[in-house]
Amino acid sequence: MFEINDILPALPEMLLACVALLLVLVAAYGGDGAANAKRVCSIALGAIVIAAVMLWQGGDVEATAFSGMFSADTFSAYMKLLVLMGSFAALYMSIGPLEQDDINKPEFSLLVLLAVVGMMLMISANDLMSLYMAVELQSLPLYVVAAMRTNSLRSSEAGLKYFLLGALSSGMLLYGASLVYGFAGTTSFDGISAAVATGALPVAFVVGMVFMICGIAFKISAAPFHMWTPDVYEGSPTPVTALFAIAPKVAAMALMMRLTYGAFGPIAMEWSQVLIALSIASMVIGAFGAIMQTDIKRMMAYSSIAHMGYALAGLAAGSHAGVLGVIIYMTGYIFMGAGTFAIILMMRRDGKSATKIDDLRGLSKTHPLFAIGLLVMMFSMAGIPPLAGFFGKWYVFLAAVNAGLIPLAVIGVVMSVVGAFYYLRIIRMMYFEDSDDPLDADLPISNRLVLTVSLGVVLLFFAGLGSLLGTADIAATTLMTRN
Repeated sequence: MFEINDILPALPEMLLACVALLLVLVAAYGGDGAANAKRVCSIALGAIVIAAVMLWQGGDVEATAFSGMFSADTFSAYMKLLVLMGSFAALYMSIGPLEQDDINKPEFSLLVLLAVVGMMLMISANDLMSLYMAVELQSLPLYVVAAMRTNSLRSSEAGLKYFLLGALSSGMLLYGASLVYGFAGTTSFDGISAAVATGALPVAFVVGMVFMICGIAFKISAAPFHMWTPDVYEGSPTPVTALFAIAPKVAAMALMMRLTYGAFGPIAMEWSQVLIALSIASMVIGAFGAIMQTDIKRMMAYSSIAHMGYALAGLAAGSHAGVLGVIIYMTGYIFMGAGTFAIILMMRRDGKSATKIDDLRGLSKTHPLFAIGLLVMMFSMAGIPPLAGFFGKWYVFLAAVNAGLIPLAVIGVVMSVVGAFYYLRIIRMMYFEDSDDPLDADLPISNRLVLTVSLGVVLLFFAGLGSLLGTADIAATTLMTRN
């Protein structure tokens, strides 16, 4: 049984869930044409905006709901706003490309909205049961949208690979949760935290903790659990890849913070070692793997693996500064990803998607404004000051250094230099090479708006860093004190 006090903290999630149920009827009875798909997409976008406003207005409320299984606080509100912004950008940019990629179906926006509900529940999960249900609610719709282009063998293959490896990660997560529950005797994060603080830990619990962390590592595509990422990014329709690259990573990283600093908070020395290994593997594999790619979506997949490694370096610090660094990093990551995919989505030749890195040759001569936008995004991802990516890496590596993890920070800096190679390669192709077959000139207004906003945030990140640090510090403090 639940009361009215359970509804208020989870009101944004309930709104999106109710709208999703309504859209089931709209999708079923509104027709199969493009007009119905656009109608469903517009309603979904409106619901996301309303949910964001609700979070903005009530972000300082701290409460638990559903017998402590759901936690609403400043940290969850901040990370949910990032998820909603990323999901809105990806869905908004998909309106035009969906029709061109032959996936202009009303079910697409409906499934994305359900995945967004799952992401928001992941961020607020405060119990092993709510954690697992949220992960599955996020994952299942994404399996479907990855394979939504039914006339494409590569899309079907991407969906199948994502589903099979996602099922493996869910099994690891569930098995680990069962071992943790067996030791603690409770599924509550607060109860688990109290149990692990009492003394020596049995081997079974440590194994369960590692399995749970590895299960979530699948969701953020951290190496060595990254094997699904390049194939799914490449095979999925580009609008779907844009979604995968932005919002789910933020939700999974927030869940990782909630689990490690919450349920396993008193034993930071144990889980920090696991995160250090994941961070190093992700940074190395992501940096060197991206160098060999010829498809820009596969390159962005390896790039995202490396970025998650950088974020995990801050998380491994096990400190308030580590949480603060990850929050700042993920804030910049949202806008860098949205801006980059705003341009990747416009890469078309004769109306068909063009995703080879070579297709960017001579972009500065045929599309100078888009070339400038992509240059800024590549410089930011490489960590060039004073762009957003630089400050994200600065704070996560600073947290690692302050925690005594100097070798980890050094590896991160070295891999950032390696990563700059493939970002600079794109810039070289755009500005110092010519193309005999330029890309189409058309770019939807939705992509222009997302690119403009993303450029503004990335370029002026330093100007708003003071207020951002204040808000992020409150969010980080909330996570640390509540747990």
